Amino acid sequence: MLAAYVEQPNPSDPLAALRVGERPDPVVPEGWVRVRVRAASLNHHDLWSLRGVGLSAERMPMILGTDAVGTTDDGRDVIVHAVIASGDWMGDETLDPSRTLLSELHQGTLAEYVVVPAGNVVDKPVGLSFQDASCLPTAWLTAYRMLTRYGLSAGDTVLVQGSSGGVASAAIQLAHLLGMRTWATARTETKRAFALELGADAAFDSGARLPERVDAVIETVGKASWGHSLKALRPGGTVIVSGATSGPDPSADLNRIFFLQLRVQGSTMGTREELAALAELVVASGVRPRVDRILRLEAAADGLAALEAGEVLGKVVLTP
Repeated sequence: MLAAYVEQPNPSDPLAALRVGERPDPVVPEGWVRVRVRAASLNHHDLWSLRGVGLSAERMPMILGTDAVGTTDDGRDVIVHAVIASGDWMGDETLDPSRTLLSELHQGTLAEYVVVPAGNVVDKPVGLSFQDASCLPTAWLTAYRMLTRYGLSAGDTVLVQGSSGGVASAAIQLAHLLGMRTWATARTETKRAFALELGADAAFDSGARLPERVDAVIETVGKASWGHSLKALRPGGTVIVSGATSGPDPSADLNRIFFLQLRVQGSTMGTREELAALAELVVASGVRPRVDRILRLEAAADGLAALEAGEVLGKVVLTP
């Protein structure tokens, strides 16, 4: 089968590590299902995999990808849930110390077929296209948990840092849908206009002084925006962190955190139940992921290059 994979990582030039070619068809273990991939979307996780982050040599070659939607061998149209828990784990799979994502231990989704535990598929709602559904399992699920799990409610003011990325653009759309006053930051006028188009109530230059402090910050950028995120919070506010695309080592600014009683909340992906609830919300509301471009799997390099360069507004979708 055709797949996009990494055979030998390249920390300094991830695109040089990408291979698109034939890989063996997957074997289906007992209790697992095979999904014929109809669409898959890209994430920054794919670039980290090409750099070798979280991937040891013995796990390669490794097919990239955490997001996919497709059809099982018995004809079900399903969304693939990328969080693989250990066999004896009970409860929230994101809290399993041994959890992995697809493309870390098990082969990923940027291929014609992917195999996953039977419990890791959710029925795709009829009213949701394959391309739109493929955007949900990582970026949209991450944003959904960030906005619904940590005490936010309608009327709160939420700042979304770096508005053009997959999680950030999803957070803007979902926060607006959930009745929150939504502000966003971006480095360029084009990206600020994009945030307003998605439903943001206001958009500001990255690092700009805000009209007032906010209840929560959706933080996926990391080092480049961390100081601004803390300064943007009202006393008692919360910064919710799910990524660090600009680097993971910001200054903690502990004095500000304890003096203003700020909360720093980590958030990772979501459960299968949250994925199902998100899919139903998207269908019922009419909100759809913003797809920047749709490419054939053979053109995976073009999509990953755009993602690395920060030239993507929303999501990049691949179709085998």
